[in-house]
Amino acid sequence: MATLDRYVLREVAVSWLAVTGVLLLILVANQLAAVLGQAAERGYPRSVILGLIGFTSLQNLTVLIPIGLLLGIVLALGRLYHESEMAAIRACGVGLSRLLRPVGVLAAVVTALLAWLALDASPRAYAEAQEIRREALRQAQFGSLEPGKFHSFAGGDAVFYAESRDPDGTFRNVFVQRRAQDRVELVLAARARHVVEEGGALHVLVLYDGERYEGLPGQPQLRRIYFAEHGLPVRVADPESGPLRIEARPTAELLRAGDAASHAELQWRLSLPVMALVLTLLAVPLAELQPRQGRYGRIGLAILVYFVYANLLSAAKTWVEKGTLDPAVGLWCTHVVVLAGAGWLWLRQARPAWPSR
Repeated sequence: MATLDRYVLREVAVSWLAVTGVLLLILVANQLAAVLGQAAERGYPRSVILGLIGFTSLQNLTVLIPIGLLLGIVLALGRLYHESEMAAIRACGVGLSRLLRPVGVLAAVVTALLAWLALDASPRAYAEAQEIRREALRQAQFGSLEPGKFHSFAGGDAVFYAESRDPDGTFRNVFVQRRAQDRVELVLAARARHVVEEGGALHVLVLYDGERYEGLPGQPQLRRIYFAEHGLPVRVADPESGPLRIEARPTAELLRAGDAASHAELQWRLSLPVMALVLTLLAVPLAELQPRQGRYGRIGLAILVYFVYANLLSAAKTWVEKGTLDPAVGLWCTHVVVLAGAGWLWLRQARPAWPSR
């Protein structure tokens, strides 16, 4: 690559990394607030918070990379225009189309990364996040047993208390109260263990060396049973049972499916890398500044263009899902419209100014 190409590529790459990094920090902060709110509302254990933040941020990274690329190119080229470096470059006989070579190298790398994220990494991250939420809700229904605290589970029908816990997880001096229809059971045991089976769907309290009292409230008769080992199973319902959401389905499965929702999701995933290429073609002429115009004069316009572009893609996806728009046209018509706008900007800058009358 020529010296000019390396210089422009370095400026654009550094600007893209800086913008994407800032947007990623904002996204992680928002995800942290959202996940902490869900954890407080639904009782998620602390161990799943970091995993949820990581997977949700990864799946939303496909939205940040295109706008980061657009703003990175506009900011980098805007600085060249503002500091008159672009005027010097053009004075050397280098046209605007020459800038596509270094910018295109970065766009190719970003497009390949975005294609991998959209077609493979993001669906797997969505599926992992969905599984973590399901497992967290299962654990929240039973909860975490801690010594020295009363803990209710099974929808409030059972209460557990243990005086202490050994390093191997064995509870000592255990008390359990459970309601079974109209009957009440009281269990006292010298020790107990908590066993999780069936992938978290079944929790069993195994009690050792104790006694159980059974009876009806208000009745003088009680049944007293001594035991050496006694198990109390608690089955936790799966709150999100059912098939994976379409965002979590693998791309190969979407290719085999023939329904409208699968077509819409597949076209959305393919549109993200295409969007990066179209925004690159749009950003180069969009970054041109007029004399005495501020360095950030085109940032607002670039953000507006991105949001219009993204909203049109989202609307087209919804129309394909509902059958309003033919899948053969689908989201590609939006790319064609924006690409036509980019072509108009290129022609507008390439042709000489019209003579005044």
